Amino acid sequence: MSKLRPDYYKGQNGHDLFWFFETFLPKQWVIGFYVLNIIKYVVRHEGKNGIEDLDKARTYVERLAEFEKRNGEGG
Repeated sequence: MSKLRPDYYKGQNGHDLFWFFETFLPKQWVIGFYVLNIIKYVVRHEGKNGIEDLDKARTYVERLAEFEKRNGEGG
């Protein structure tokens, strides 16, 4: 479990929202979701949660990179 992906976000099938988004949403929507969350956490880190928000942004960057690699963009 992590602060970004707590266990209570998992459904009965054991999959979380990241899995759902990456499986059922169009690729551009998934990329937009990750990019907008990266921006959100970087912009707000000084006024809200500091390093915790930068860690969350890093998690979204890593998820985006993994998603792109799996979808043929990992050049």
